[in-house]
Amino acid sequence: MATQIFSLEKYDDFICLYSPCSSTQAQFCLSRGGSLDMLMIENTQIITNLSPISPQKTYPSSVLFPFANRIKDGKYNFNNKNYVFDCNEAAANNALHGLVYNKTFNCTAHKLTSEFACLQLSYETEKPDDSFPFLYRIDLHYKLTKNGLSLEITVLNTGEKKFPFTLGWHPYFKTSDLNQSALRFSSTQKLAADARNITTGVVGCDLTMPYGLKGVTLDDAYILQAPVVEFITPEYDLKLTASEAETYLQLYTPPAVHAIAIEPMSGVSNSFNNKIGLKELHPKETFQIYWGIEVQLKNVKL
Repeated sequence: MATQIFSLEKYDDFICLYSPCSSTQAQFCLSRGGSLDMLMIENTQIITNLSPISPQKTYPSSVLFPFANRIKDGKYNFNNKNYVFDCNEAAANNALHGLVYNKTFNCTAHKLTSEFACLQLSYETEKPDDSFPFLYRIDLHYKLTKNGLSLEITVLNTGEKKFPFTLGWHPYFKTSDLNQSALRFSSTQKLAADARNITTGVVGCDLTMPYGLKGVTLDDAYILQAPVVEFITPEYDLKLTASEAETYLQLYTPPAVHAIAIEPMSGVSNSFNNKIGLKELHPKETFQIYWGIEVQLKNVKL
């Protein structure tokens, strides 16, 4: 009997990866920044796009670059020059979630085996943007296995000037009951924020783990002591790991749905101004970051 392998299908703006028996699936949207639209492990949905809520409001699984989270008034100064991003969070007058979440990515490579499927989605700037006049290429390397998914991001500075950046990822994790779910992570410091969700400082926190989510509303950011976050639900236990020792965690519970955004970030809100987590990438240099999701199901659906 021939060995069965993972498969790939493309339709419209979407690419889907399937395990040999199709019980594990991942769907990606090319026109929404190459984002992960859905993840199912052994017939259990893990990551959701929050449909029917518009993705323009929720940024499901968006890759956040060149900045994660927000920039106050869209304004920043780099190398003694002032720049202004478009304030796409109009009500708060903030620039939100970077510049690539709505760009169209191309599939530049894929590999299918009996154990995993890999997909590389890429975007490259052709001309500088007034708000961020730098050239770059960004490659998203997804790997789907039978019990999880990983995302490795490579950013290449293709221009002649260095630029500032942070990176983030914005997946929503679905559960049948958020009130019976919990988080586990290690942190003693939380990012204080104002009414516009702009970082104002660092404060101490003393959380009891596991951190139960019953009746909890979150839009909070933490400095992680270890780059690991666990999500415990009635259906599955999940572990999210990051390659960067300096990792920040944004947690957000959207209203009226049983889902939570667990967002790993290399920097914080308003990083271009407060410099927390901010990095610089020089011409022809690359930066890589990795986030991995491992899922353990409690009741496998056949």
